[in-house]
Amino acid sequence: MATGEQLKDLREENVYIAKLAEEANRFDDMQMAMDNVVRNVSEGELTEEERILLFRGYKNVFGASRKSWKILTSIEAEQAKKKGDHEKRQFDAEKLREYKREIELEMSSLCDNVFNLLDTHLIPTSTTAESKVFYLKMKADFLRYVTEFKTGAEAKEAADTTRLTYESAYDIAVKELAPTHPSRLGLMLNFSVFFYDILKSPDHACRLAKRAFEEAVELEESSKDSIHIIDLLRKNFTVWTSGRQDDAGIKERTKSQELQERG
Repeated sequence: MATGEQLKDLREENVYIAKLAEEANRFDDMQMAMDNVVRNVSEGELTEEERILLFRGYKNVFGASRKSWKILTSIEAEQAKKKGDHEKRQFDAEKLREYKREIELEMSSLCDNVFNLLDTHLIPTSTTAESKVFYLKMKADFLRYVTEFKTGAEAKEAADTTRLTYESAYDIAVKELAPTHPSRLGLMLNFSVFFYDILKSPDHACRLAKRAFEEAVELEESSKDSIHIIDLLRKNFTVWTSGRQDDAGIKERTKSQELQERG
């Protein structure tokens, strides 16, 4: 059995490997290194740097599959419009669906791993408001991603759980974190994106983004990270309230901007 000193050395080694892996764009290695950190923490909580490395590792691994899934979804929509050999179109459509299901299983497995780490190791042992908000937001973010590729009852269940998880983080953040705290601002940003993109509730999204923006700009002191998130809130609010129109006068949907966790 490893001693406390050995676990400390192992923790430092895995954090360093995670940083190297990120620089080398080897995000699977980054994710595994941070998994090792979480599962072998002998005392205390993860540091802010470790939390961010954990999130970015999983986000980048998941993001690659998410991007592939969206590309296949776009191809699937285009193929549905095509005419021609019926049997050939049916064959192609089925093969595409099978491939999409493989990627969906990949994403589901990764999200399950995230939820296991958070529910078993991180959320129960978090002692500060900052770490609690961070982990609950992380869980809600990945639940939000689940709603994108699930359908029917599964999608609704994921959306309901996502909202409850964001709300749990929100309750802690507004009571215990300053309006300019990056964790509070990042939560407000991604929670508002959830209302806009998933629940299709632009009014609620705008109210949340507007409140977070106004409360933050009232205070003079803001960190570089806070200023960055405030700017994203402003940009989303501007897009959501004004919209953009093409030549036919039809509003063009613009991608909402969510928080990319930074070191």
